[in-house]
Amino acid sequence: MPLYNTLTVTASITVYVWKIEESEKELENAVVLTSKSQHRMLGMKSEMHRRGFLSIRHLLAVAGYADKDLYYDEQGKPHLKDGKHISITHSNQFTGIIVSSKEEVGIDIEMQRDKILRIAHKFTPIDEYRTIANSEALIRKLTVVWGCKESLYKICSEPGLSFLHHIVIQNFSINDFSTIGEVIYEGNTFLFNIKFIEFEGFTCVYAIKC
Repeated sequence: MPLYNTLTVTASITVYVWKIEESEKELENAVVLTSKSQHRMLGMKSEMHRRGFLSIRHLLAVAGYADKDLYYDEQGKPHLKDGKHISITHSNQFTGIIVSSKEEVGIDIEMQRDKILRIAHKFTPIDEYRTIANSEALIRKLTVVWGCKESLYKICSEPGLSFLHHIVIQNFSINDFSTIGEVIYEGNTFLFNIKFIEFEGFTCVYAIKC
């Protein structure tokens, strides 16, 4: 059972990360899916997506939940039936969830890759990073910024919310492993505490609404 990591963020918030090493058949064992989830999984053409879907159900079990305890709203945001907050992420061989009994939370896992250099201008003012000459350092930092914005988007889940124009991430050092995020939208400003970790060429970011 490759539960990769469990992070106790606070007494009310926990992060769970899974490394997918099992076959699809192995992951299906001990997982009971609702008919809606079965139908959803059957529509996934990618085996990796199906394995990710199943591994998240294993993470739910570690957190004390079953597939039937999870549902999605009209915007596609996940919720738990007991009222606790949850966010879900999947990137290649890693999946993760964050569960909170109080604050709204968001999570994102991303692979660190040079593709982000080509798309950075679409989600952040790229001129802010002109002092970073080292390509690897720039990829790492931009991956954190993307993960921050993705995590905040998952919390807010507002149609029309722009990564570039509505979500601001305060400048940070990669060695701080934390920053502050703002969502400025329709005259309102919301603040978030953000933490991140790196492992095996991946970045995991999780955000907590202040």
